[in-house]
Amino acid sequence: MADIAFLPATDLAARIRERRLGCRELLDHLLDRVERYNPRLNAIVALDAERAQARADAADAALTRGDLWGPLHGVPMTFKESYDIEGLPTTWGLPDLAGNVAKHDSTVVRRMRNAGAVVFGKTNVPVLLADWQSYNPVYGTTNNPWDVSRTPGGSSGGSAAALAAGLTALEAGSDIGASIRNPAHYCGVYGHKPTYGVVPPRGHATPGVLAPTDISAVGPLARSAEDLEVALNAMAGADGHDAECWRLELPADARTEARDFRVAVMLADPNCAQDDTLTAKLQDTVDALARLGVTVSDTARPAIDTTESHRLYIQLLRAATSGRLSDGDLQQQRDLAAGLEGDDHGYVAMVARAVTMGHRDWLRANERRTHLRAAWATFFTEWDLLLCPTAASTAFPHQQEGHRHERRIVVNGHPEPTVDQLFWAGLSSLVYLPSTVVPVGLARDGLPSGLQIVAGHGRDRTALAFAKLMEKEIGGFVQPPGYE
Repeated sequence: MADIAFLPATDLAARIRERRLGCRELLDHLLDRVERYNPRLNAIVALDAERAQARADAADAALTRGDLWGPLHGVPMTFKESYDIEGLPTTWGLPDLAGNVAKHDSTVVRRMRNAGAVVFGKTNVPVLLADWQSYNPVYGTTNNPWDVSRTPGGSSGGSAAALAAGLTALEAGSDIGASIRNPAHYCGVYGHKPTYGVVPPRGHATPGVLAPTDISAVGPLARSAEDLEVALNAMAGADGHDAECWRLELPADARTEARDFRVAVMLADPNCAQDDTLTAKLQDTVDALARLGVTVSDTARPAIDTTESHRLYIQLLRAATSGRLSDGDLQQQRDLAAGLEGDDHGYVAMVARAVTMGHRDWLRANERRTHLRAAWATFFTEWDLLLCPTAASTAFPHQQEGHRHERRIVVNGHPEPTVDQLFWAGLSSLVYLPSTVVPVGLARDGLPSGLQIVAGHGRDRTALAFAKLMEKEIGGFVQPPGYE
């Protein structure tokens, strides 16, 4: 049954509906794989086996009665540790929250259960979800299934690692700085960051926080593009007070032919040094798409200054996360900001200004963002999608010394700031656009590569339609060796 563990969730659901596979049988198979393979990965950090087995038994009994719970009936799945699941701890990697046991399911967990999923555990994250690695003092370090000496990405690193190793059938992550997208890229799976606000984040927060965070989105990770679509359908829609007054209707996109798509391609930018090994693989993919009949432009761009866009993203990103700072840390940032030169646009300087700016400055920044959003909207009247990298390189080796902004990764033989990669995160995140990462095979270094598909506002289904086309015509998920 080992091959079963790597099938898409939608295939597993079909086998269950056709009574070729039992819900409890599938769950127990995955639990056995967790016992065998998770120790080398540390991807799944909390198990809820007994309740999951009872739910799987109930799912089998329901099918016997002819009762179908939903499109994911009986499919086992895990969730990023930062989601509340009733009865399980939600720590965000903080020792002080080790005893924080959720009393209720988050909205997304509840909706996935309503779609028929069997929830059986949680996957690892970095502290406060603030790294492109996934390690913390509560649960330790998560490794990449393709090379355990390397990061699986973050902050949904445990999610992507568990999927790639065949330990779970489906996952849910979150993304404010590529936290769905870079783990998908590093581990060779699919990830979708929805249009901002499409999927409600309630129950994905530290204790007592109800207000949604600017830029941050929650969404699915999977082993196929169709799985992303089914999961998004289950997750999306108004919640709470909003559900009393509006309904979500994402525009459909039924296109399946390559010739029907017009895409712009941007594989490099001065704001982020790009590794030639990864770029070559992405270019090969773009060339294959062009041969299939996709209309491709290497020069079409929205009418924006990418440097301005990147700086504005860092400003609003760090403003959005500034509420986590202690009073002492905030004062240190104020002292630092007071001594900065006006032309200092280094990362440390940008962060100091961002976390200490007044609301009037934030309003001005948001107005600039709104103008950028208008420019992107104009661009998407002519082009369906923008294709771009997810990160500067393939997965980099673990590095846990010092602060994140002090660390370096090797790009074309030279050390480059790790945080520069936030450029590719912010290109779509700043302006609330949806983006999907699809695996496109292994780069020359033998590690997975993912291509990022950016679509217009609310055009999530267009990004997913193109992801499905790519999966059919070029290929998709490939299981890593050693997890048979």
